[in-house]
Amino acid sequence: MNLGSKKVAMVALRMALSESREEESHLKEHFAKSGIKTAGVDYGGEFVPSVRKIVERAVVAAKREGVIQETHGGEGAVAGAAREALSQIMPKAVGLNIGGKIGVARYQEHLSVAVFVGIGLLHLDEVAVGLGHRALAKEG
Repeated sequence: MNLGSKKVAMVALRMALSESREEESHLKEHFAKSGIKTAGVDYGGEFVPSVRKIVERAVVAAKREGVIQETHGGEGAVAGAAREALSQIMPKAVGLNIGGKIGVARYQEHLSVAVFVGIGLLHLDEVAVGLGHRALAKEG
């Protein structure tokens, strides 16, 4: 089976949209049957100061869940894709509080990071989604 970047991006989005740890675990097991490695992690805070923390959490989760190995290339791919995803939501989020989830998915050389956020402004909440993709050498 050969899954392309579009399918891997859809899986990352699905992980970012999971509503609980239980759902996240169920999805992780489901996608693993197709050879897709996944990770999910929650985050929140003011957007600008949180960018670094969000990128770090994506990298740590990807390593912890075995999506990437602890290599410069693997960590850089996740960090770059996470920053790309965050740059897509930046126009709506700068100066405001955000909270949501990061989804990471990988199948062979395709790696995607999706960010789903709620953006708080008084009681007028906004939502946004960002998505980044990187190519990474196949493991092993």
